[in-house]
Amino acid sequence: MSSPTPPQKKKELSSELRMVLAFVLMGLILVASPYIYKMLGIAPPADTKAQTAKTTPPKTDEQQKAAATASGTPMAMSDAPATPAPDAVSAASEQESIVETDHYRVVFSNRGAVVKSWTLKDHKDSNNKPLELVNVKGAQKVGFPFSLAFRDKQPGTDINKALWVAHPEGLTVRFEFSDGTTAASKTFAFQRDAYLLQYSDEVSMGGTGINHLTQWRGGFGDMAAQNAAGQQATLYYDETKQKLIREAAKNAKNGPVNADGQYSFAGIDDQYFAAAFLPQGSSQIQTTAFDDTVSSEVNGSEDAYPGMAVGGASRNQMALYVGPKEISLLHKVNPKLDGLVDWGFFGIIAKPLFIVLHWLNDKYIHNYGWAIIVLTIFINIALFPLKLTNLKSMRKMQSLQPEMNKITEKYKGIGMSDPKAANKQQEMMDLYKKHGVNPMGGCLPLLIQMPFLWAFYKVLSVTIEMRHADWLWISDLSRPESFALHMLPLIMVVTSFMLQKMTPVPAGGDPSQQKMMQFMPLMYLFFFWSASSGLVLYWLTGNIVGIAQQWFFNKTALPAVLTPKPPQKQLKKA
Repeated sequence: MSSPTPPQKKKELSSELRMVLAFVLMGLILVASPYIYKMLGIAPPADTKAQTAKTTPPKTDEQQKAAATASGTPMAMSDAPATPAPDAVSAASEQESIVETDHYRVVFSNRGAVVKSWTLKDHKDSNNKPLELVNVKGAQKVGFPFSLAFRDKQPGTDINKALWVAHPEGLTVRFEFSDGTTAASKTFAFQRDAYLLQYSDEVSMGGTGINHLTQWRGGFGDMAAQNAAGQQATLYYDETKQKLIREAAKNAKNGPVNADGQYSFAGIDDQYFAAAFLPQGSSQIQTTAFDDTVSSEVNGSEDAYPGMAVGGASRNQMALYVGPKEISLLHKVNPKLDGLVDWGFFGIIAKPLFIVLHWLNDKYIHNYGWAIIVLTIFINIALFPLKLTNLKSMRKMQSLQPEMNKITEKYKGIGMSDPKAANKQQEMMDLYKKHGVNPMGGCLPLLIQMPFLWAFYKVLSVTIEMRHADWLWISDLSRPESFALHMLPLIMVVTSFMLQKMTPVPAGGDPSQQKMMQFMPLMYLFFFWSASSGLVLYWLTGNIVGIAQQWFFNKTALPAVLTPKPPQKQLKKA
């Protein structure tokens, strides 16, 4: 028997053939699977790539706005619907972000994405520290600057108390918040060496934009200033009226006051500083003024401080000027901001007066106190010819004293209500006219001084350059002396008495009235005791120059010679 044949091994498929069969099987499965699912009644799975594309959120408008701000491209206010709200975005705890420029130190809080402190490095407070523009104590009651206000539709979440996520990048800080339904963002883009920044914000709910306004509440500026609450106001420039509207807090005492229109800018200011929002593109904006009864770190009692809200769209893009009301700086931003410096009724004198004063200080003297003295001397020298004419007239009146006494004796015992009193006055006027004397000449120097006095008052009260300008022992020419005993008003009263003694007394006046005039220097003391030191310095310098001029006149003037004026020829009647 032959032995059995051993079994042969099966030939294995090569890897290349296996790969080919695998691809064939995969192709059959892909082609046949839709039919199989359809036969079994099962919905086919969604395409993975398509699903990924749908769930990936598109680039947000806030990211587009941030890019536009960084590139310097202005974006106008818009009421367009916002993009769908992203997933929830919020911080785990309250945090602060700080931005420092050449002029600012600004402290942000992510709770509400608000400003907790805004200090000006170049301007000091009464303690010689960088000036704080935020009334921190008042803001704790009514809300910190850049909190949001809603007139109509309210978001589902109080975003002013929510914890936003901060994204600080150099001189730009971006905040964002979302609870899955309500979404909001804010962007602050500062400049290194300017008092100007770009601000934008956006709020939406369920993908639909919500109109809102940005607030600065509880007052603004130097809280240690004299009558700080009274110096502050809300403001806006009405394009249709070509007029700056500035209103005190009391205008909103019965509740918030809305004012909407074509405005170049809107904001809040005090005596020397301003925060002005300037819409870009369209100037159609909404504003709301508030009367906030709050206290401050300087004043523990509550006063009525103004508050302002600006905006009106679901997306707001505005430039923002926060800084001193310095004309050159304001004009560079927007020429209409020049109106923030209010020169008053005598602006035609006050503004040129400041220009000359600033020129003297900047070019030659380098101290505003001495510049006031020099400018006052120039003014009095320029007015001396008019004063000289007045002094000569008063000297003539003294020479007329005997004749005036005769008229007074003639009507002795006649009261002012007696009809004969009018005859007395007529005879006096005829006597003055005969000798070319002006009985009101004694009032003329004082009347001439009044416009300049008011102009100096405005210069000292509205120009930032005069704030904290020192002179000798005076630390701030724009404010009263800091010591309990005010030396400048006392010296001014002494010089006023000296000038009064040297000046001829007008003849023929009411004796009781003349006695009252002797106490006029004491009235000056009452008026000037709490006035700005620079104003007192102006009046004091005028007194000293007047004493010198009066001494010169008394030494050089000849006795008055009365020469009656020739009678005027009357036209004969035809």
